[in-house]
Amino acid sequence: MLNRIGFRGVAPAVLGILLSIVCSGCTTTPQPSPSVSPQPQPPAAREPVHVAPQAAPVSCAATFPYYPPPDRLDLCGEPVPLQHDSVRERFDREFTTVVYNHAQVYLWLKRMDRYFPQIEERLKSMGLPDDLKYVAIVESDLVPNVVSPKGAAGPWQFMPATGSAYGLHQQGSIDKRYDFERSTISAFRYLSDLNRKYNNWALAIAAYNCGEKRILDESRAQGTRDYYHLKLPTETERYVMRILAVKAVLGNPTRYGYCLPKGMGYGELKVDRVTMNLSCSTPIQTVAACAGTTYREFKRLNPEFRAEVIPSGCHEVKFPAGCGPAFEQNFSASRASMSSSVPEPSSDEAPREPAQVRQPKPSPLKAKSRQPAETFHTVRKGDTLFSIARHYRVNAQDIKKANRLRGNDIVPGQKLKIP
Repeated sequence: MLNRIGFRGVAPAVLGILLSIVCSGCTTTPQPSPSVSPQPQPPAAREPVHVAPQAAPVSCAATFPYYPPPDRLDLCGEPVPLQHDSVRERFDREFTTVVYNHAQVYLWLKRMDRYFPQIEERLKSMGLPDDLKYVAIVESDLVPNVVSPKGAAGPWQFMPATGSAYGLHQQGSIDKRYDFERSTISAFRYLSDLNRKYNNWALAIAAYNCGEKRILDESRAQGTRDYYHLKLPTETERYVMRILAVKAVLGNPTRYGYCLPKGMGYGELKVDRVTMNLSCSTPIQTVAACAGTTYREFKRLNPEFRAEVIPSGCHEVKFPAGCGPAFEQNFSASRASMSSSVPEPSSDEAPREPAQVRQPKPSPLKAKSRQPAETFHTVRKGDTLFSIARHYRVNAQDIKKANRLRGNDIVPGQKLKIP
């Protein structure tokens, strides 16, 4: 009880001292007054006050200009009902996201110089609206060698089944969905078919994203075929609006502060096209070397070849302009030298590899006990079916049959039976 009383008596005094300290700290800002003289301070306690120079005021309007969305817009000639608040707000969300994404917009502008000329030419030849070129930007950012987590691939993001239905076959290590020219033609054929089905470009483009069955089901369930009043998956709703936003900004970039200097875009890819007929799978590095180019450049121009080897068969490939004649000459000479540099082993020549040891044919009764041991090869990094076949002097197709391989892909550590 005494302690509590004592605390009550001391507490107000302590509180008063604390308040005086705080108040004195709050009144340190110099206020000139002729009637009040400053209290003397010890010399050691005073420090010179350095006032930082004031920076010039920055105008927010100049740094972050506000770009209002356009009041009127159409998609493939069909007006967009921006007068409806819901439609305008959905569009404004995508427009604002696009117009202030400066790095991405400049990358689009640069890639447009490379790919839009051939896209626009194809659209014109097929009699299709020019606005469809913006679909490729939203699908892949005009990057041919791209694949989505769901399995859509290439610049137009075809799913495997749809790609096959429109001529973009995936066989072994070749996937035509990555071929820019072929996939562009297939995409326009598909979009044209969808437009004929719905008689509306907005619905056709939405169906390109989420599937024609989903659009039909939602149209029937909701009793409307007006895309802008359909409740669709969020991805599809944003998809069409994003295409509109991309069109608004890239259709008039200077209006929104974008100015790509002339010559700063990516130039069109100038190539030589060569048709080659391979009797067996061939490493891409070998093909690239014969053309005087690199493995990386070959893959950049021919992204449809997904493995490190080109399978046997007839293929059209692209080389940097000027490399075609060199390839035809060097590759023919290379194949001739390979065939002449692998002679049949003579009877008095020691075999280089165990697989070449010829054992006498055992009698049926002793076949089991006298049968030679089978030869196996453990795949190392950098190995291909072609290089392994050449090493053991066998045919690559025989190795595939012996190991029941469907394609030409092999992985380090894999054990292959050598026939």
